[in-house]
Amino acid sequence: MLLRTIYAEFCKLHHSFIWLALIILPIVSAGLGTANYLNNLGLLTDQWYSLWTQHALFYCALFAPALTGVYCAYVCRLEHLNRNWNTVMTQPIPISVMLVSKLSVVSFLTLLTQLFIGILFLISGKLAGLTAPVPFALVYWVFRGWWALTVQAALLLCVALVIRSFAVPVAAGILGGFCGLPALVKGFGVYFPFSLLSLGMCSHHPTEPMDCSAAAFLISSCFYLLLGLTASLLWLKKRDIKTT
Repeated sequence: MLLRTIYAEFCKLHHSFIWLALIILPIVSAGLGTANYLNNLGLLTDQWYSLWTQHALFYCALFAPALTGVYCAYVCRLEHLNRNWNTVMTQPIPISVMLVSKLSVVSFLTLLTQLFIGILFLISGKLAGLTAPVPFALVYWVFRGWWALTVQAALLLCVALVIRSFAVPVAAGILGGFCGLPALVKGFGVYFPFSLLSLGMCSHHPTEPMDCSAAAFLISSCFYLLLGLTASLLWLKKRDIKTT
């Protein structure tokens, strides 16, 4: 049943603007990061690592959380139109299955985004004339970032389920991304869900390990993932009671 529900969620994405957003926003983010790197070559001398800090600066604080908010808002868009929630909640599908299917689709979209970001980073480095070997740590940055974005998606999906406005989850993502910067700088990044992306992608210190242990990163991310899913499930159950 879960696979069928996930397939149904993917069908909603056919001929949607989501794919355009997935392409354009990462390109803009990579372009800004590369331009900032090229304009500060006197200070940024660590080739790939320096380029990564500039790419991650724009991506982690603005573009990634905003794009995740767009994904979450879109997978809930059809249900919010014309009171379709009443139809959805009367289907013989467990609420938990519907919720997990939506999160799975958003998580897959963030994975595609992360892979695209990695490709754009490699292309940008070659265009910038970098000659050093590409750091293998890029693999860890990309996939840890994907996991952190899945955590963000669980929280933003709750916002998208509760509030009908398409813009609110996007705004919440942007606000969370900007609030995550001071938390990261102050050393509290592991305790704030929107700082986990910067931590996982080593946006500030790519030549060093994460600013927290892998265990702390995993525990914090699992906590916020479960928090988002639980809050969404409770809200959907409340809506189900009203529908029945």
